[in-house]
Amino acid sequence: MTTPRVEQDVAEILKKVRRIQIVANRTVNDLFAGQYKSVFRGRGMEFDEVREYQPGDDVRSIDWNVTARAGTPFIKRFCEERELTVMFLVDTSASGAFGSGSRSKLDMVVEVAALLMFSALKNNDKVGLITFCDKVLDFFPPRKGKGNVLHLVRELVSVQPVARPTDLSAALEFLSRVQKRRAVAFLISDFLAPEARQALSLCNTRHDLVAVTVTDPREHVLPDVGFIALVDAETGRVVELDTRHPRVRQLFQSQTAARSASISAELRKVGVDELAIRTDEDYLKSLNRFFHMRERRFH
Repeated sequence: MTTPRVEQDVAEILKKVRRIQIVANRTVNDLFAGQYKSVFRGRGMEFDEVREYQPGDDVRSIDWNVTARAGTPFIKRFCEERELTVMFLVDTSASGAFGSGSRSKLDMVVEVAALLMFSALKNNDKVGLITFCDKVLDFFPPRKGKGNVLHLVRELVSVQPVARPTDLSAALEFLSRVQKRRAVAFLISDFLAPEARQALSLCNTRHDLVAVTVTDPREHVLPDVGFIALVDAETGRVVELDTRHPRVRQLFQSQTAARSASISAELRKVGVDELAIRTDEDYLKSLNRFFHMRERRFH
């Protein structure tokens, strides 16, 4: 028999899913109509038809098998792919539960992923999900339809953060094994993990990989509040700091800034686009900047 507590949890999850669905649908319709399609669709080509050769056609397009059977030249025609597969690789390690404001990093991850999932749904794309920390936890193969997207959003809303280290390579290598056809892949994480340059590079050669880096302002700047204890959510390691000293705050800020810059540089080196999200900022502005960057590159 279901306990009242479980019923309450389920009701709360469904309520949150409904709220996310309403916000995502409105945003997709009002802001992102056409943008998602222009920056992600059409990156591949698929066979459309054969037709008779006409003067001016590229001779490299001639279909020699059909030409031999028909006795007159025919060419192959290709068109942009009508359908994409969009995969979400979501880091559910315990560091995502951190948030210094009204939303944790994981809350932000769920909202951004849901918005992109509904954008894919609007374009009739297949959507799949991989959750991971030190290993792959769950895999939901890509499927079409509103029911599938709502199911994936429910899975994300109900995620319980895992207190284990993050392994980006494990998730990327798993994607390469299970997804043979080229896909758009969003790797969503706070990237508090060992570098995974080789795995990022290999995955990006097979897929259109986008790194969504999620941070909180307290990971960039320490407040002046006296002695504090910083706990690593994934290892349990505790570090005590006296934030009254400007030198301590400055050192913390410079080290975190250097680390963020290093992550961005690594992603650029392997050709992976970065979508940077902060819990204290409007992620719609970040998405718009990202879409415009992609549009300028491809058009």
